[in-house]
Amino acid sequence: MGRFKFEKTNIPGVLEITIDPFRDPRGYFMEAHNQADFKKNGLEVNFIQDNESKSEKGTVRGLHYQINPNPMGKLVRCVTGRIFDVGVDVRKGSATFGQWVGRILSGENKKMFYFPPGIAHGFLCLEDDTYVYYKCTGLYSPKDERALLWNDPGLGIAWPLDQVKEVLVSDKDKVNPGLKEIEAF
Repeated sequence: MGRFKFEKTNIPGVLEITIDPFRDPRGYFMEAHNQADFKKNGLEVNFIQDNESKSEKGTVRGLHYQINPNPMGKLVRCVTGRIFDVGVDVRKGSATFGQWVGRILSGENKKMFYFPPGIAHGFLCLEDDTYVYYKCTGLYSPKDERALLWNDPGLGIAWPLDQVKEVLVSDKDKVNPGLKEIEAF
C-alpha cells in the first residue's frame, strides 16, 4: 500500500498516477489499482468494466466519451509499448472546456491517467505491439458513445506525429465532429 503518486493536471478531475513497483533481480511486482489508496487520494470510483487493446505504431484511437445516462470514467495504463495519451474536457460549463492534457504512458514508466466522465479520451501508439489496459466506471453503451475529431485544429493537441511514419485511424474516427460540433457532456 502507498506505492502510488497522484498528481493533479491542468484539467480538474484528471489525475496522473505513477506507480512505484517493487523491483528485484527477478523483475518487478506492482499493484495497478488499490481502492483504499485511491480513496485516500480523493479518487472514490467504482470500476465495473476492464478493456484492453493491442495496436501498431501510428494507431490513433479516440477521442471517445459517453454522455448521460451512461457516462464513463477511465483509468488508463500502457502495459507494453508506449503511447501519447490524451484527455480533452468536453463538460458543458467547465472552466477548462476544450482544453487538453497529454502524457507519454509506457510499460517502462508505469504512469497511468484517470479521466473522469466528461473527458474525451484517445491515444497515439508510438511503438508496435503496444498494449493498453483501462478500467472503466461505466459499461460501454453504443447509444451514448460520442467522439471528438482527434486532430481538430481548434484543440491544438501537440500529437508527437514526428515519431510515427503513418497515422492509422479507423474509418469511424476519421469523421468525428470537431469541438464546435460535438454534443458536450
